[in-house]
Amino acid sequence: MTAVTVESHAKVALLRLTNRVTNAIGPALLADFSTALSLIATDFRGCVLAGGTKFFSIGLDLPALVQLNCQEMSRFWDDFDQAVLDLYCLPMPTAAAIAGHATAGGTILALSADYRLIAAGRKLMGLNEINIGVPVPFLAALMLRQIVGDRTARDLQYKGDLIHPETAMSVGLVDDIGPEEKIEALALEAIGALADKPQGAFGLIKRNRTEAVCRQFESRRREKKEEMLACWFQPAVQELLKKAAEKF
Repeated sequence: MTAVTVESHAKVALLRLTNRVTNAIGPALLADFSTALSLIATDFRGCVLAGGTKFFSIGLDLPALVQLNCQEMSRFWDDFDQAVLDLYCLPMPTAAAIAGHATAGGTILALSADYRLIAAGRKLMGLNEINIGVPVPFLAALMLRQIVGDRTARDLQYKGDLIHPETAMSVGLVDDIGPEEKIEALALEAIGALADKPQGAFGLIKRNRTEAVCRQFESRRREKKEEMLACWFQPAVQELLKKAAEKF
């Protein structure tokens, strides 16, 4: 694996996104992410997801994805949905240690964790998909609503703003703010404490929390993917996506 690495911290695995500076999410990163989740499933009792200090993840790898045809994009979307779902349903405590910007798909990965800790300073996060002509993915919208409530989820998606840590904390998008140099240690400490809880009970409690979202997502998964693809390949949206890709 080159786009994701696994670091052992006693009972807790740290999954680090290592796809260059931006940690853009493309097919290779998703393949490595899936492999990493499979590796930790039997050997660890907790998981922390981390990126870099400039970018936790910039989101989808638009320069690569705008080159895909509809069939290829459909496969990518299946893989992206599955990666997000697998982390969300992982039967162990999880946290995202956000030391850099987490935008669009980067925020979606963070939403998949049980907890989100972000570094203080100018670290931006948010779901700005509307600004490039596409909707926030269905699964991400369901998770967001569960975490921050419907009214805040509405505003975050409709406005597409990237927000600072203090605002993210005030609306419930993150659970804590800490020094950049300590944010991973804080996440590892928090998940380490939960990893000592009885695994069977924890897994059932987490499933009780996540299963309504999973059930709703699975019931409309194909339909929502087709809607996303139809929007993605509209000529006007393709132009917006290509302009956004030029900024990578």
